[in-house]
Amino acid sequence: MRAHHPLSLTLCAAACLWTAQACTAEPLPPPLAAALRSSGLPIDSFGLYARPVDGGAEALAALNSERHFMLASTAKLVTTLSALDLLGPAHRWRSQALASAPVVNGRLAGDLVIVGGDAGLTPGQMRDWFKAMHEQGLRHVAGRIVLQHLTLLPDQDPAQAATLAEESAPGATPEARSYNRGALVVAVGPTSGAKAAVTLQPQPQPLGVVVVNDVLMGGECAAWARWRSAAESGGGPAQLWVRGRWDTRCGRQEIAYVQPPASARLVVPALVAATPSAPLLSISTPRLVAMWWSQAGGTLRRGVVETQRTARPAQAAEPPRAWASEISTPLAELVREINKTSNNVAARQLMLSLGSGRGLVPAQQRVREWLRGQGVADADLRVDTGSGQSRAEHGTPRSLVQLLQNAWRRPGAQAFVDSLPIAGVDGTLTHRMQAGSATGHAYLKTGTLHDARALAGYVRARSGKVYAVAALANHADAARATPALGAFIEWVARNG
Repeated sequence: MRAHHPLSLTLCAAACLWTAQACTAEPLPPPLAAALRSSGLPIDSFGLYARPVDGGAEALAALNSERHFMLASTAKLVTTLSALDLLGPAHRWRSQALASAPVVNGRLAGDLVIVGGDAGLTPGQMRDWFKAMHEQGLRHVAGRIVLQHLTLLPDQDPAQAATLAEESAPGATPEARSYNRGALVVAVGPTSGAKAAVTLQPQPQPLGVVVVNDVLMGGECAAWARWRSAAESGGGPAQLWVRGRWDTRCGRQEIAYVQPPASARLVVPALVAATPSAPLLSISTPRLVAMWWSQAGGTLRRGVVETQRTARPAQAAEPPRAWASEISTPLAELVREINKTSNNVAARQLMLSLGSGRGLVPAQQRVREWLRGQGVADADLRVDTGSGQSRAEHGTPRSLVQLLQNAWRRPGAQAFVDSLPIAGVDGTLTHRMQAGSATGHAYLKTGTLHDARALAGYVRARSGKVYAVAALANHADAARATPALGAFIEWVARNG
């Protein structure tokens, strides 16, 4: 019989106080117990649970598994799983561009009205759409571009820093119709050479910035970007280091947006030039749309405006005379955006869409009914805005794992798993768990508030068995829990 470390027994006993089921045969081992203790936080600050996805065995580990914890951004798991189940993995949202007059020889004499879909669009989607419009024959708008309920979503950002800054101040995220995260957008595309192509937006490339391309062709679609420190670059111009591996199947993707350093001089079209009172990092949605239209090769006489109107403009000609264009946003793509980058705006938009345009309360009720159908009691798990920024979003480690187990066997499972950050590889886990058994084998949503840290998702152990896991910590000094939560994931990967 294996001898149990005294602290392991203490942790197991603590877990039993919070769960109706018996302690597992394998209590938390001494190394993991030591990791929790070294955090300096009370044991009751942590909630841990790991169980095979097949549900055929008892929990591998449990600690405070029936205690309620703030979910932070792991609440996005509930939002995205419910959407995949309720809407279906093939669901799409449509955004339309409608001409208020016929387009003749590439010229529209009136306004171009863009009606956004409920899910919102990323800047990358907007730029691609504008290029498609030009290919469809529209190049000059003599009137205005009129934005109706267009929500711009932050582009993918594998760096954790911006997410942490937002989540440490709940409610501080820009309003959905403002895009205040303007920065340098880093895109990677395949080539026939040894290295992938790396490009920056806006173009031309900012002065005073050197891009170090270390993205090798061959392998996974995984790349990330960060600024090199002065010590790493040896002084001189700012260096943006883009690393990873790429493949022809990956196509061109925007993999990061990074705030330019103070030393970089950004060159943008005069129409949207930054000023001391309106720096590039706070350019409004209309000015960004004008910039992207110009970059795509279009001309515009009267600028871009926003309106809350939802009806088609009265002067719009009826098909087939009217010119129109459409872009659709697949649910799977939005789910990936939400989970990989912890996109709060996108999560709230998705949550609202579940209310069928009737507001947040109907959306909450629909998700609550869905949770009941998953066998999760109202008291066990609750979402509010769907992003994790609300402190009303809480749940138990066991209920999170139950949802993850259910999801593993349902339609849309692959799209969901593909949306999760991979330990040490991409998304919000790019720079975490980079060396160990979990690296490349743990698919986890991160969560951060100033008094909460969380990880939840799946771990493929060395044995080949897959575990659904939840690791939560709530404390005024929750940042100290991060290494312990990572140690728990690493232990599951080694010993599961």
